[in-house]
Order: sequence, then structure tokens, then C-alpha cells
Amino acid sequence: MAVSSVYPLNPALFSHSHSLVLSQAYLKARSLRRIIRRGSRVVVLSTHSNAKILKPNRKSRYGDSLSTYDTDDDCLLNDEFAESVDFEVDGNKRVNSQRTSGAREGGQRLSNERTSKNTHERSIVEKSYHTKNRIKEAAFSDINEHGKQMTGKSAEERYPKLYEEIDLDKKCLPLLDYLSTFDLKEPHFIQIYERHMQSLQINVFSARERLDYLLSIGVKHRDIKRILLRQPQILEYTVESNLKSHIAFLMHLGIPNSRIGQIIAAAPSLFSYSVENSLKPTVRYLVEEVGINEKNICKVVQLSPQILVQRIDISWNTRYLFLSKELGASRDSVVKMVTKHPQLLHYSIDDGFLPRINFLRSIGLRDSDILKVLTSLTQVLSLSVEDNLKPKYMYLINELRNEVRSLTKYPMYLSLSLEQRIRPRHRFLVSLKKAPKGPFPLSLFVPTDESFCQQWAGTSVEKYLAFRQQLLLKEFAQKYERRGAQKYERRG
Repeated sequence: MAVSSVYPLNPALFSHSHSLVLSQAYLKARSLRRIIRRGSRVVVLSTHSNAKILKPNRKSRYGDSLSTYDTDDDCLLNDEFAESVDFEVDGNKRVNSQRTSGAREGGQRLSNERTSKNTHERSIVEKSYHTKNRIKEAAFSDINEHGKQMTGKSAEERYPKLYEEIDLDKKCLPLLDYLSTFDLKEPHFIQIYERHMQSLQINVFSARERLDYLLSIGVKHRDIKRILLRQPQILEYTVESNLKSHIAFLMHLGIPNSRIGQIIAAAPSLFSYSVENSLKPTVRYLVEEVGINEKNICKVVQLSPQILVQRIDISWNTRYLFLSKELGASRDSVVKMVTKHPQLLHYSIDDGFLPRINFLRSIGLRDSDILKVLTSLTQVLSLSVEDNLKPKYMYLINELRNEVRSLTKYPMYLSLSLEQRIRPRHRFLVSLKKAPKGPFPLSLFVPTDESFCQQWAGTSVEKYLAFRQQLLLKEFAQKYERRGAQKYERRG
């Protein structure tokens, strides 16, 4: 829910009027100049985020002046699929602006009491923070993209394209220099600005605190870049009131510490969803309405973290109704599919489900056979028809001399690599004259290399791997020759 729809305009804010109005006007004018420079290219900024207004001349916990748009509060999102995170100011939930003067005075007294009570604790934390990071902080504003010290370079020299595109404010330089250590370049900063310009107004120390926290819980340094490009608002999410609560939610689901970082990298937008009003209801829906066993929720989230941030009721109902109508699938069958491969809730029916189902029909499988294949190996819905399913079918019929109905007993065949497993094992046994007579059994492709060599080939794994490598090189050379011949024909 957007902030403007919940909290009406407060006339009291205009007691700080001029600095706020000028700041907003400056940002709008700067955005307009950028659009004019680009001619016909119209840049649409983030439509689901709102800048939060702070008091003029406010200083951060480290004593630095903050921009009008710089804040330690959580970023607000107006997402059509979920309620946004709670809006807080200085640790308190935002209240309706139509309060009496007495209520405002009472709130101010409580704020002063809280500030006095926490002064000692805050000073200890700040002292520890500065001691631990003293060297890095001193170097932020003087680090280039290669991590080397810079001397006296202006904004125009350090970020010429960025300065030209958005009329760069020099106050942003320390933040840009810090973010550059994550391999972010000028085009990336422009992209971030276009998606959510307030993210580049964040105080560098606040940004670093939040990214350091993500790194501490297992997010890889190389993934920070991708996270910021997809969800730049994460720079505005506070550690205490947002990041930690969402991590606690994931841990409560049973997600191992070793997988937390991977889940965040895959679905960084989950921080923009309220734990109580969105994430927990989604999990309850998966258990109570879809029918996934509560013990399997941890597995489902690890396989598809995006399931937490999609409109799960529509995704489930649409795909369940389609599979039940198209293939006669029971509810239990579809629940098994979702549990094994929750990504199917993201697949398009027209471009994902139908082409693969129709292909399986075209090779002679009945709907009941297709349902068996999909229930056992739901990943089939993610495989390319032309590059994966069709070549394996052709090899099954023409080389292995097997029938299509064998796929219902060994659907795993469709998930195995044709180049790395199916063809090498078949050709290896043929070369040793140990291939079974008649249809080649698909069960030979299931065991590990060690079991295959021991039980069927009667030779060492090293000999088989050498044969496979030679076969791969030969096939690669043939493909290269075919491509060269095709290019020559097109030129002719």
C-alpha cells in the first residue's frame, strides 16, 4: 500500500518547508534534464517506491549530514501482490498525521526519553563499528573501480557518463566509490538511478552497514552487484527492523545457514514484503490451501525462493485447473509436482506447459502416460523441446531401438545429458561388444559411472572417461565442420 494513500499530507511538515521543497524541485528538474538529453528515450522511474521525507539538517548516527532522501528507515513499496513492510520513523510506526498538538508533544517527550535511554548502548555499538572498519571508511571516497587510491579527481573525471546523464551530486561520490568495489560501473549506476533514484542518496556508512550484514550471513561478494541491480532499495532497508526480521523468518522455516545467502541472491525482493502480512500468509496458503506438507516447505523454498514473492493463489489455481482439465490430474498429483519442482508455478501455460505436453502426445504418449512422466519428473516442463526432448527421443528410437512407452517406466532418461551420459555409455558398450541384444535398456543410464563400469562394462572408470572425452571431442569437431559448411552455403 502506498504511503500517500495511508498517511494524508501533514501541514506540520511545512514548518521545515524551503529546504525540502527545493530538494524535491532540484531532483525533478535534474530528472527532466536527463530525459531531454536522451531525446525520445523516456525513462520511467520506480513506480512502486516512495521517497521518505526527513527533517532538514538531520545528522546520521555517525555525525554526517544526511540528504533529504537519506534515511535509516525501511523502504516502502506499493506492491500489488503483498502488503509492504511497516513504515517506521526512529523506531516507531508512523501514525496518522491528523493528531492534536498535545499528542505531538507527548510523542516528542517519549522520543527524548528513548533517545536518552539508548545513548550509552548506541555509543558502544558505534565505537565498535568505527574501530572495526576505521581503515575502510577512510578510503571510501578515494577508491577507484580497481580498488586503488585516487588523488584529487573530480566527479566529471571519475564518473563522466554518470555526471552527464544525471547531473551527479558530489555528495554521492563516497557511496559510488564504495559500490564500485562490488564491480558496479557507470552504466549500472544509471540503471539503479532509473529504477530507484533514492538509493543513490543513501549515506555511505548506512549502505555499508547493510551490505556488510548481507555478506556476514552468507551472501557472496560477487552476488551483491546482481542484488543491487535487481533491488536497489535494499540499500534503504535497516538491519535491525528489516533485514534481521526477514532472515529470522527464513531460519524459522528451517533454511540452513549455508543456504540463506543463495536464497537472498535469488529473490532479493523478499525484503520488500512484510513478514507478518505477506510472507507468513504465503507459507500458510502453501500448507493449508495447496496441501504441501509443512515439513517440505523448507525444501520448496530452497528449490524456488521466488515462490515467497509471487501471487501464489492465482499461480496455483490457474495451473492446477489446467493440469486437471488437460491431463485429468488429481489434486494429489499436482501437489507432488509442486513439491518436487515448485518452479512450475512460474511457467507459462501457453509457452511452457502446452508445447511440452503436445510434444509428448506427438511421439505417441497418452495423457495418462504423460501424467505419469510429469508426476515422476516434473522438470520435463523446463526442458527445451527442440534442443533437449526431441534429440533424446530420436536417439531412443533410432539408436537404442527402444519404444516410447519405456519413458513411463524410466522418465529419468529425459533429464539425463545426451552428450555426457546417454550416448557415451551406449557407444562404450557397443565398442566393447557388451551391449545387450534387442532394445537397449534405459536402466543402464541410471547408475553412477562406477556402478556402470563395474556391473556392465567390466572395466575401469578411467578407461570409460577417456572414451567419453574422445567421443565429445569428435562430436565437437563434427559440429564445428557443419556450422562452417552452413555459413559457406549461406554466403554462396
